[in-house]
Amino acid sequence: MSERLAIHGGERVRRRPWPAWPERGEPEREALLRVLESRNWGGFPSPNTEARAFCEAFAGYVGAPFAVPCTNGTQTLTLALQAGRVSPGAEVVTSVYTFVGTASAIVAAGAIPVFVDVLPDSYCLDPEQVEAAIGPRTEAVLPVHLACSMADMDRLPALARKHGLLLVEDCAHAHGAAWRGQGAGSIGDLGSFSMQSTKLMTAGEGGVVTARDPVHEQRLQSLVNCGRKEPGYDGYPEQMMGWNARMTEWQAAVLRAQLERLPGQHARRAERIAQLEEEIAAVPGLAPLPPQEPVSHRTAYMFILRYAAEAFAGLPRDAVLLALQAEGVPCYGRFYVPLTEDPLFARDPHTNAAVRAGARFDEREFPVAARAAYEESIWLPHELFLGGPDEVRDLVAAFAKVQRGAEALRERPPEGRPAR
Repeated sequence: MSERLAIHGGERVRRRPWPAWPERGEPEREALLRVLESRNWGGFPSPNTEARAFCEAFAGYVGAPFAVPCTNGTQTLTLALQAGRVSPGAEVVTSVYTFVGTASAIVAAGAIPVFVDVLPDSYCLDPEQVEAAIGPRTEAVLPVHLACSMADMDRLPALARKHGLLLVEDCAHAHGAAWRGQGAGSIGDLGSFSMQSTKLMTAGEGGVVTARDPVHEQRLQSLVNCGRKEPGYDGYPEQMMGWNARMTEWQAAVLRAQLERLPGQHARRAERIAQLEEEIAAVPGLAPLPPQEPVSHRTAYMFILRYAAEAFAGLPRDAVLLALQAEGVPCYGRFYVPLTEDPLFARDPHTNAAVRAGARFDEREFPVAARAAYEESIWLPHELFLGGPDEVRDLVAAFAKVQRGAEALRERPPEGRPAR
């Protein structure tokens, strides 16, 4: 292999396609044909046949008593907060380092997000900063399980109990992850899962809310079903304004098949990630996030490496990402930025009700999230780890090649900004 960097005209390390996502086959075809022939395609009556079967299986998989199907993984967060009866104008403490949907869901629920920084070893909520942010208007905490890490589900539930707060887990990255044997989405009062195209299981779009309290589940069933109080889902006093947030039978049927695949996919990813963690140790300036001892089952929607510029001739991370992408590696740096700097979290009072209510989001700095976003994190998508050992060898070879070529890259720095 030529040592000349691909970004300088050399031969790229990876010339073959990476494993394709999503994986699909005969089970998904059979599921779709089953729905087609049933002539029963929509989400009404709610939950419909496929959706009910899927949610029963999903609840069992994550260890939650209840699971309710929904249109997507942003709506699930909004409905979880509404089912938990968070008051209009209440504050919800959450991570500043996450997708905009975490914050926009809080706003859509009529509440105000209060952002706090993350821990440097997990990029998940810092419990000490959470407690410092709790005030008289705080009614909920919304931790985000991020990439390949889980939020601290010892300290955060304890904080929620101490202060009488609702605890809603954002599990969009964590299908099947577990903390001390308890599944993500089964530890807090409610959990939110996304089935969007890139997620660990997918029907293109879709979401699920998990719940431990039967009253929460009944409220959720009403909220997704236009506010109807159907028999069996009417054991609560309120008549709530709901939405048509029902999952179609097409989505639910595909997700039943995808759930069957998930444990095997997790096992394959775990084997390849272990290989990467061992082999990447030979490349200076790159290291995985440290292991979390309480995480009894780690999943990886994205696998994160931390980048040290001093081992790469002082190059900014984004220059290295451009070189890696030229070598054929799908990798990202600004996968997320602090939400206070994210243009998708727009300060438009016509569409952002929190801004309209006078909320301010530019009064604090978030150094850990900023460092992760702009300097040190390298995100690798989960499908890279669905192949064999050669895929990991190509990843390591590309990183090593760019590391060896760092001086040449500094002399001829790339132009532009890497994807994401």
